[in-house]
Amino acid sequence: MTDKFGKWAWAVPVAAGIAAVAALGSWWNRRADVPVQMRLPGTDLPPGAESAATNPVYSGQLIAGVGQPADLPGAWPAFRGPNRDNVSTETTPLARTWGSTGPREWWALDTGEGYAGAAVLKGRVYLMDYDQEKKQDVLRCLSLADGREIWRFAYPVSVKRNHGMSRAMPAVTEKFVVGIGPKCHVVCLDAVTGELRWGMNLVREFGALVPPWYSGQCPLIDQGAVILAAGGPEVSLLAVDLETGKVLWQTPNPHGWKMTHSSIMPMEFAGRRSYVYCASSGVLGVSAQDGALLWETPAWKISIATIASPLVLEGGKVFLSGGYNAGSLMLQLKEQDGKIVPETLFKLAPEVFGATQHTPIFHAGHIFGVRPDGQFVCLNLSGKVVWSSGPGTQFGLGPFLLANGLFFALNDSGKLSLMEASTAQYHLLAQAQVLKGRESWGPMALAGGRLLVRDLTRMACLEVGSQ
Repeated sequence: MTDKFGKWAWAVPVAAGIAAVAALGSWWNRRADVPVQMRLPGTDLPPGAESAATNPVYSGQLIAGVGQPADLPGAWPAFRGPNRDNVSTETTPLARTWGSTGPREWWALDTGEGYAGAAVLKGRVYLMDYDQEKKQDVLRCLSLADGREIWRFAYPVSVKRNHGMSRAMPAVTEKFVVGIGPKCHVVCLDAVTGELRWGMNLVREFGALVPPWYSGQCPLIDQGAVILAAGGPEVSLLAVDLETGKVLWQTPNPHGWKMTHSSIMPMEFAGRRSYVYCASSGVLGVSAQDGALLWETPAWKISIATIASPLVLEGGKVFLSGGYNAGSLMLQLKEQDGKIVPETLFKLAPEVFGATQHTPIFHAGHIFGVRPDGQFVCLNLSGKVVWSSGPGTQFGLGPFLLANGLFFALNDSGKLSLMEASTAQYHLLAQAQVLKGRESWGPMALAGGRLLVRDLTRMACLEVGSQ
């Protein structure tokens, strides 16, 4: 080897190698008394630590619009409303008939293909959308008054059409809004300005497997944290500090149960708060305090797609229902020797009751929902059908919610039905065609007498108040 160092050029790499070995030995001696700890997914990735190359959320752009927050009352801050039960707590008077023209349409707008519902707070509407032309996940903030865009936060993700794209409904507080994209990217923004607070990639950070037809779980904000289902090799559920993006706790995943389209539900039982989740091969309950596994059972699993979420009932009961010939099942949680044990009370065949897509509603001691044949059904807590809407009245895979003793239900083609929330009989009050597209499957939201509905490519805001 010869160069500008002459005949001693060989000594340069040798000396460098000796120095490196010496440095390594010195480092090892200094570290010999420090215990080596196994890496826990997520704990070594502070907010913003990932680059845009590994998490596209951090290359996102905030774009201002011309819309303004509406000076209107009402809130629907998350999936299934303020109490996660799909029941409105508002006292706004609602109309019991719409006349021949149906409810008034305040505004409507085009969306990317998908079924994501909208959250509403402080006169703002939040929608997780997908821009097919620019290939971007987009969290949009709209005015409740006229639908004009106040701002949007967009980041690049390539998503192919697979029976729609966006599916997850955001969750919002007065300070933050959290959304989940089709490929399991979690984004937390300032709810007012849209500025990025933190992001997370469940696939990269926790080994999550994107479900068939993309991610459908809706984030749960509870006690200052975002509760998420990762379904990774090591982590089942996790809690993330809403303010900082720091992982607070993680639930182990000893069975390797994977993420589904179902969403996490809160539950109070045995004097403690917990979270219930339908994973790919079973159901589990974890402590809200530290994520400790409280109970689990493989008694409920759906081979094709688990979509409906657990319906938490009084007295430690959990009602589980699904499509694809799954039917439904009632669990009863019991305390035994200081442990919580789930027992199966009964199972129902799909022709009796199942919920292919939307989670049933509990009201007046009964369970209401749409079974696989499309009929709206009322069950008692023993699993007996009290009434059904009849074979001539089908609602398909459309959504429904309860407000002021009234059910609003949307069928596949966008026909909206208004029904009495009766435990005695099916009582239809009004119907109107409010959307003209197809696959009107997105969860509805109700705020201050304004009902938000959507189909595959369009969202509309309707006046359903009595004034």
